[in-house]
Amino acid sequence: MNKIEILAPSGGLDSIYAAVRNGADAVYVGAKDFSARASAKNFTLEELDTAVKYCHTYGVKVYLALNTLIFDDEINDALQLVKDACKCDIDALITQDIGLAMAVKKMVPSLRLHASTQMSVHTLSGAKALKELGFSRIVLAREMSKAEIKHIADNCDIELEVFVHGALCMCVSGQCYMSAFIGGRSANRGMCAQPCRLPFSSDSSNTHALSLKDNSLVEYIKELEEIGVVSAKIEGRMKRPEYVASAVRACVQMRDNGFVDKGTADQLQAVFSRTGFTNGYYTDNRGHYMFGYRQKQDVVSASEKLFKQIRTTYKDELNRVDIDAKIEVTVGKPITLSITDGKNTVTVQSENDVQPAQNASVTEEKLISYLQKTGNTPFILKNAQAIINGNAFVPAKDMNALRRDAFEKLCKKREKWHNYDVCDLSFDDIVKEIDNKKFDNIDKRAVVGDLEIPQSFSGLDLVFAPLFDVVRNPEKVESLKANNINLAVEIPRGMFSREEKIIDALKTAKAMGISDIYCHNIGAVYICKELSLNAHLSFAMNIANSLSLKWASDYGCKDVELSVELDIQRLKSVKSQIPVGVASYGYLPLMMTRNCPVKSGVHSCTTCKKQLKLQDRKKEEFSLRCDGVVTEILNCVPLILPQEIYSYPNIVFTILHMYVENSVENKEKIIKKMSENRSFTRFTHGLYLRGVKNFTIF
Repeated sequence: MNKIEILAPSGGLDSIYAAVRNGADAVYVGAKDFSARASAKNFTLEELDTAVKYCHTYGVKVYLALNTLIFDDEINDALQLVKDACKCDIDALITQDIGLAMAVKKMVPSLRLHASTQMSVHTLSGAKALKELGFSRIVLAREMSKAEIKHIADNCDIELEVFVHGALCMCVSGQCYMSAFIGGRSANRGMCAQPCRLPFSSDSSNTHALSLKDNSLVEYIKELEEIGVVSAKIEGRMKRPEYVASAVRACVQMRDNGFVDKGTADQLQAVFSRTGFTNGYYTDNRGHYMFGYRQKQDVVSASEKLFKQIRTTYKDELNRVDIDAKIEVTVGKPITLSITDGKNTVTVQSENDVQPAQNASVTEEKLISYLQKTGNTPFILKNAQAIINGNAFVPAKDMNALRRDAFEKLCKKREKWHNYDVCDLSFDDIVKEIDNKKFDNIDKRAVVGDLEIPQSFSGLDLVFAPLFDVVRNPEKVESLKANNINLAVEIPRGMFSREEKIIDALKTAKAMGISDIYCHNIGAVYICKELSLNAHLSFAMNIANSLSLKWASDYGCKDVELSVELDIQRLKSVKSQIPVGVASYGYLPLMMTRNCPVKSGVHSCTTCKKQLKLQDRKKEEFSLRCDGVVTEILNCVPLILPQEIYSYPNIVFTILHMYVENSVENKEKIIKKMSENRSFTRFTHGLYLRGVKNFTIF
């Protein structure tokens, strides 16, 4: 069994040094653009090149996080960044955008692709889909339990990476739209304003009902290693290097020694926490005790005295690369020194010939002692051989110069690990392959939260109802079909631990004559492909550019509801071979969480019997939609599609999202109001008109 990789966050070069000198096996970094931590310092290309050379010298890998949604007008810049990063010799690319990933796979076939946690992968089907698409590794959703992680590890031959320490978002990564809808700062674009850390309350006493304590699975690192996880990831590209140093040191100690010493544990707690840590997701023990926010005692514990103490752990280089050496000394000839790290070998000679000794001659032990002085280098001398021919005199200055020369040359050789073959690929090259089809009519569809579907919905192209409601109520389904309701089903957005039940239910739905499926994640799409069902992709798939639409078409998807983060100009520009649509109405889900902010107990409820709400500091109320496994937090006002978008020739369908309209009369009222183009008392156009902020805001 290989040792689990300790993967450290690095927002800048200072964090690189802190990570490497405390024993990290790999680091992940962001560039100035397209990083899911846009407010971190991040790396210029020059700094990235420096970082990679330094890390490679010490045997440490570097992964570049290009893990945001990319719009059509940014594709060429993103592809150029990948080309430049390959010149810097990165070891892998972490990506969220499926279209960009497929383009990179074509452009640099040998570059490893890591699926960002922003892709929301939390099932075996999702892992299989990405394995099929050529990904090397998946960064799993942070909300998964040990059993769920093990199930994927046992059944899919793909590398798995798990977050073991750092901040927990309340929302499953890649599924949060709260920051974008409230202030235009998109979490999917690396600009989250963290509104979840502000006060939100419910009927309970929790005043910060969307703020979780930081995750810490450090004590389970050996267990993760045993079940097949290859990388233990630390969150924190926006945090100080002292935090990085403490977290790395704790993880390395646990992996190598089986425990974390008290001093390191105390430092880790003090350097950053939100009133302690939680392991509730991994241990499948979710509840109110997982919640916490940063309080005064947490802030004051992170003192300058503490930081100064931690900085001593990365003041000097860490000798971590084993080398073998052979030195030969012959009177009348230059000294020859060869060193190797097992892959790279260098041989150097002294400038001067060896002189005969006038008194005591040099010994083998003395020569080896010179080579053991590895000092502030990456190297540890493991094996050495010294050969002496004649009574030789070797000055210390000659040996020191020879050793330094050899070490410098070996460091230089270790900087370059890859030789990527990068083809010249642009957005236009890919788009010209797309047959941008024209479709005649704008279809109207709806997603409903129950089977209370009015007769007027018979005029809709498709009506997506909850999968389990449909298969449990065959008589109701037959009644709806008799009323000419074109019924389809929605796979639950959170598929945690119920994948087999979903597959069985889909088979039942198919036997009932239902073949159109509303899919929220790539795992659901994969299942539909396996069962020969029609996959209709929801906005939660975050399809935001023409490249991702090409992937959806190539993968056999029926159509795509575009990302709700596209503005009207970008909606106009997307090109597609399959129909595309937009959300036209609804209290859209701004978050999907696995920890109910009201009940906060894994076994305390199945589904809510009443409409629960959260209230923010401005007294706005956000309804909750719970299915017993995940809870969705809905916006406080409904989205209304601007009228001009209905005239866009490339928009083929619109979707009404009816999650809180829980009666036939209510649904009738809404659809009548929409058809008559009557205004609502309170509503939002979402991001259609104002769009999301650009990366340059920082």
